[in-house]
Amino acid sequence: MKQTVRIGCGSGFWGDSAEGPKQLVNAGGIDYLILDYLAEITMSLLARARAKKPEAGYATDFPAVIAGLAPKIKAQGIKVVANAGGVNAAACKAALDALLQAQGVDLKVSIVTGDDLLPRAAEFAGVKEMFSGTAMPPELWSMNAYLGGFPIARALAQGADIVITGRCVDSALALGPLIHEFGWQANDFDRLSAGSLAGHLLECGVQVTGGISTDWALVADGWHNMGFPIAHCHADGTLELTKPEGTGGRVSPETLSEQIVYEIGDASAYLLPDVTCDWRQLKLEQVGENRVHVSGARGRAPTDHYKVSATYQDGFRATGTMMIGGIDAVKKAEAVAAAILKRTRALFAERGLADYLRTDVEVLGSESNWGAHARRRDTREVVLKISVHHSDKRALELFGRECIPPATAMAQGITGFSGGRPAPTPLVRLFSCLIPKSAVQIEVDGAAYALPAVNYGDAKGLPDAPVDETPISGPTRKVRLIDIAYGRSGDKGDASNIGILARDPKFVPVLRAQLTAEVVKAYFAHFAQGPVTRYEIPGLHGFNFFLADALGGGGIASLRYDPQGKMMAQILLDIELDVPTALLD
Repeated sequence: MKQTVRIGCGSGFWGDSAEGPKQLVNAGGIDYLILDYLAEITMSLLARARAKKPEAGYATDFPAVIAGLAPKIKAQGIKVVANAGGVNAAACKAALDALLQAQGVDLKVSIVTGDDLLPRAAEFAGVKEMFSGTAMPPELWSMNAYLGGFPIARALAQGADIVITGRCVDSALALGPLIHEFGWQANDFDRLSAGSLAGHLLECGVQVTGGISTDWALVADGWHNMGFPIAHCHADGTLELTKPEGTGGRVSPETLSEQIVYEIGDASAYLLPDVTCDWRQLKLEQVGENRVHVSGARGRAPTDHYKVSATYQDGFRATGTMMIGGIDAVKKAEAVAAAILKRTRALFAERGLADYLRTDVEVLGSESNWGAHARRRDTREVVLKISVHHSDKRALELFGRECIPPATAMAQGITGFSGGRPAPTPLVRLFSCLIPKSAVQIEVDGAAYALPAVNYGDAKGLPDAPVDETPISGPTRKVRLIDIAYGRSGDKGDASNIGILARDPKFVPVLRAQLTAEVVKAYFAHFAQGPVTRYEIPGLHGFNFFLADALGGGGIASLRYDPQGKMMAQILLDIELDVPTALLD
């Protein structure tokens, strides 16, 4: 059994640089290359593509990328694991097999299937949405269970050089190889949690090596040549994360911490198919230049259900943008938006069309995402964005036609109609639910695969440990949060997840006392429609904030320019706290 397995991630999403896999393979020194392609909207689009063309429905970039590297992959003994199968793993395998055969490169390609539940959707018609409790829509575009790492491990055990999956949790792409190489069992919960942490660190590619980090200026000189991550994983669950020499980026406890808190919600109960993770007491140590040692992951039994993401169409959407410049640019943009909506509503009424289901106006450049905290209503150039949602495509075609006439009919300074006349497109919504694992029929290379037996647990989080600390007295000074903390944000459906981490442990009491869930909800009053929950993460000296109903419907249904809440941490980092001057000296 190997004592160390080296895993590099060459893709964090479908559309990531094709240079990533090439960089890692050319650098050498990895045992596994993993590639992450899928997201909820991706699954719906792939399902629609397959419906039109039976051989479609997978990440079409993948076969060509791997075929181009195949001789080196073969020579170095690198194994590949990717969720490029989408909703048609068999077609993806066929395309890759054909390219490999044409090159004369002998690599065994295996597939993991069973996640696609769309053909069986009627069996689960009574299932409710896991957050809202609403009924399942009658017509779905896609329906996929998030599988875990054990089926991938089985494929590797059967001699696969390349494993193609459909939907699985992103971290399973790394956990599967670690289960296979280290012989971890289904009840090795601490190790499964550690392997999942390795996958979580890797899954977004260069996000962990300094991409989108708070302290961007420390990385900007290397943005043109960002280094993709490599995890040196050990049998005891610890790891060192690094990147190829000579590449851009930054590997530090801070860049890793930002990625760890990304979209995990409650760090005491991060629910995955193979394990419930507890990442509250992680330890991150800088052990070399661009090399960080990670330990301290804990785990307990997973639940007996898979999370399932389904997508469905809910009418249509359209977005129009235009630049508006000059004195009073913000006021002019707001007036133009109001006039367009008023005019189109009148035209709808004349034609017997219903009103909009939703509208969203943003004056970009005026800090509209900051709500009451915006400070730039004096700016002299803005981009007006109007997004609308309607059940009838004809209404949005009319909206598209009426977005252009303001160039001569309304405010002086209108220009730059990006993309021309807005066209309606389907608005796709996410329906998340839970399905018993026993109801999901997993196959590895067409043969039925049964999950290893384990005593399942519940989904309950663990309480924060009591804190006994003496308040720091004395004078204070107003300080921006970004000066004492850093952070990252992302989405979970219609919820925003904001991780805030102290730059020094001495600032944690300040964050604990002043950056409460109530304060964060009030600060985001313009967005946060649901409750806000705060989770403490002592090992990382920080907190995760979970803002329910805060993204205008969620990433694939939101009408906002920031539908996944990527900017939410940046907004929060601008809040001011009263920091004792004794801590600042």
